[in-house]
Amino acid sequence: MSNDKEIRYQELYKQIEGIVSGESDQIANLANTAALIHEAFGFWWTGFYLVKGEQLVLGPFQGPVACTRIPYGKGVCGSTWQRKETIVVPDVHQFPGHIACSSLSQSEIVVPMFDGDSVYAVLDIDSKELATFDETDKVWLEKIVTLL
Repeated sequence: MSNDKEIRYQELYKQIEGIVSGESDQIANLANTAALIHEAFGFWWTGFYLVKGEQLVLGPFQGPVACTRIPYGKGVCGSTWQRKETIVVPDVHQFPGHIACSSLSQSEIVVPMFDGDSVYAVLDIDSKELATFDETDKVWLEKIVTLL
């Protein structure tokens, strides 16, 4: 599975690189990136939250309706922002302070996006299955957000 996943990420990376290289609008690039990741893997929810003051505000996404605002340090997204590092959660019900935007979400990965030393957004992906995300996802999603 991991090798298949690796190949899919390599192809996805090339697709995203091609789409964002000719476009300067951030929202357009985030929207297309969310769609490409979502379609490639069939995740439950794939999207971005943008830092606005002391909150993360919902940005472009694919999937069901989501939480609109997440405070700094709260839930997986807010914790990723605070820690400035990717967080992989095999079982969201075991994450202290998890914010359940959907009761169907079982596992999650959140990747910070940097402008210098500051986090300006996070990529949030949820799965309906437990333990969906691993080191392969972490490595490739971190590479993908550097394109943005």
